[in-house]
Amino acid sequence: MADRSLRGMRLGAQSLQSEEGVSFSPRVNHSYRCGTCGRDTVMTFSAEAEAPEAWECKHCGHEASLIVDSKPVVIDHSEDKVARTHWDMLLERRTREELEELLEERLVALRARRGTSKVGA
Repeated sequence: MADRSLRGMRLGAQSLQSEEGVSFSPRVNHSYRCGTCGRDTVMTFSAEAEAPEAWECKHCGHEASLIVDSKPVVIDHSEDKVARTHWDMLLERRTREELEELLEERLVALRARRGTSKVGA
């Protein structure tokens, strides 16, 4: 059994590759300041890449703004889409009066199917 074991090598613990002949691409650090906790987060990007205006704060998880010339960049959220609810989409197709009329028709049909009448009318 001893003649089959690998000697002098820990499998998976060390890489056989070396950094000889490897040239790393130029990098640049960008700082982001969180508006919630006030802490700065430093991220490393490629020098060729454009830094995003916002990044997730590594301390609290909220949105942090890119710092340019020691001031955080103001992010414009005016073009962000607001999530539409089912009610909003329904109101785009019908007026409130039409919806009340449809509701009344469906309630009458449902009550007729159950065999009950509208109480208090």
